[in-house]
Amino acid sequence: MNRTDQRLVRGLGRFACVLLALACVGLRVAADEPREPDNGRSPSAAPPNIVFILADDLGWGDLGAYGQRTLQTPSIDRLAKEGMRFTQFYAGSTVCAPSRCVLMTGLHTGHAFIRGNAKDNLRPEDVTVAEVLRARGYKSGLFGKWGLGHEGSTGLPTRQGFDEFFGYLDQTHAHNYFPTFLVRGEERVPLPNEVPNEGEHGQGVARRRVAYSHDLIAEEALKFIERHRDEPFFLYLAITLPHANNEAGRRGMEVPELGELEKKGWAEAEEGFGAMIARLDRDVGRVLDKLDELAIADRTVVFFTSDNGPHSEGGHDPAFFDSNGPFRGIKRDLLEGGIRVPFLARWPGVIAPGSTSEHLAAFEDVLPTLGAIAGAQASELPATLDGISFLPALRGDLANQEKLPYRYWAFYERGGGQAIRSGRFKAIEQPIGSPLRIYDLEADSGETTDIAASEPGFAAQAREWMKAAYTPSARWRFPEARSGRSRE
Repeated sequence: MNRTDQRLVRGLGRFACVLLALACVGLRVAADEPREPDNGRSPSAAPPNIVFILADDLGWGDLGAYGQRTLQTPSIDRLAKEGMRFTQFYAGSTVCAPSRCVLMTGLHTGHAFIRGNAKDNLRPEDVTVAEVLRARGYKSGLFGKWGLGHEGSTGLPTRQGFDEFFGYLDQTHAHNYFPTFLVRGEERVPLPNEVPNEGEHGQGVARRRVAYSHDLIAEEALKFIERHRDEPFFLYLAITLPHANNEAGRRGMEVPELGELEKKGWAEAEEGFGAMIARLDRDVGRVLDKLDELAIADRTVVFFTSDNGPHSEGGHDPAFFDSNGPFRGIKRDLLEGGIRVPFLARWPGVIAPGSTSEHLAAFEDVLPTLGAIAGAQASELPATLDGISFLPALRGDLANQEKLPYRYWAFYERGGGQAIRSGRFKAIEQPIGSPLRIYDLEADSGETTDIAASEPGFAAQAREWMKAAYTPSARWRFPEARSGRSRE
């Protein structure tokens, strides 16, 4: 079945209001056509507020709720105690921009428009989570790092469904925690920092450090909650911590102060990393406290996750705090450490406190899930999506939770790569043209033993899925395979 035929099937499915089971394809029906809104509330009730907090380069093992013992994260761990902890949740990519594009558009990196870190911009025809929620009456605000559109482009957040924006448009600019400007709406806001030899997008290393960007962004997010306390709102808080300032080399873990960590005697970069985690946790706590203060926590869903696995930049060694936990690999790897991320969800009265879910979900599922929470019907979602709603899993109703036959990732840097996750098995081809490796994640979560030789059937199936899930892009092309033949 070609992609045109697949779109036709989806269109017929929406109008007929039936569930279509599409085996072994990457495109899915935008969402199940519900008999009545399946969002944990009565049809007449107001939709819940949605807070989606995205950390930057935070590893699975960096949180207490996922096994961290040296660094303390009580506020983030509170979400696990009062909500649900997912154990098989995946980022959209193993680097920043494509992961965020998957999150916003519900298309994986075999179909998304932005599939790698570059200076690309979302197009007018790209539909985002914010646009879906705006149509449901939500006020949407983005505070932090966007990475999907630049000044004057069609990819600006305010041209992609967000009513308010404050932060960084460009991911390279976001390296600098003491920039000379941030962007509000579509205009630059000057800051009192000084950055000699500043780059075109504002990147560099500050000489005069006065205003810390993260603190300014967190304050704006809290004000957004205050302003919209009496109406449904969608807050996308895309925190830059604990990403490094790559332009600063081994001194890239930039924080205003180290606090108590200064007494630890660790390397400077590790003290900085620890201070970043502490600041991240503090401000997640401030968001939760603000919801409590305004008496709206009971009608607010809060999500927390990371855009990819831990980094080894800015002088930080991910092994120092065991940032990837039990997994192998880090940022830019398609191994579990590069793409499996913490994911926490709290929704009082709907999500069981202290619960754990093994449901396999990923960033492409966020758009249909938030749409379902807001009460959106299939006709209100994009016609082509790679993800499905995991709202039943949030409610603990796995018997009615749809599952996909596989998950797919494509990566275009450092020789390129592809990965497939289906059930207990994972197939990886990284770099492109290398032998396909297969791991049994139930028996070998650290991906230490390649079982491709004993699983020829799954290897063949994985190859077919890779072909079905990948649509060639003029902008994003796999490098030449080692054989010298193009992968396109």
